[in-house]
Amino acid sequence: MRILGLDVGTKTIGVAISDPLGWTAQGIETMRRSRLETDLEQLRELVDKWEVEAIVIGMPRNMNGTYGPKSEIIRAFGQQLADKVQRPIHYWDERLTTVAAQKTLLQGDVSRAKRKQVVDKLAAVLILQNYLDGHRRP
Repeated sequence: MRILGLDVGTKTIGVAISDPLGWTAQGIETMRRSRLETDLEQLRELVDKWEVEAIVIGMPRNMNGTYGPKSEIIRAFGQQLADKVQRPIHYWDERLTTVAAQKTLLQGDVSRAKRKQVVDKLAAVLILQNYLDGHRRP
């Protein structure tokens, strides 16, 4: 059972995939956003290619745990994606995942240009891995 993880931004979408057993998350790409229909079609192709059973989307929350205007945009995107791919959509708190991704890349001495290319993919990995860890059966 593979799960797709997404870090949805205004310019890019970081994409990660779980292994078939649902233990680990790996980054697969950073999609450059274009038209909504094009974005949804690209994601549908990934869902088919990887035989995805469910999708986890990072949900932006304020530091106090409340939801802001961006969360409504993400929910609307998730609903449109669900309609397109006919798979369950789950949301996972994405607070500080981009900060953690940036910190990891800085510690790895990754150049600024390279960080910009992979930070969203790494954020998607962190979102998905946190989801997998939170849903692992004992």
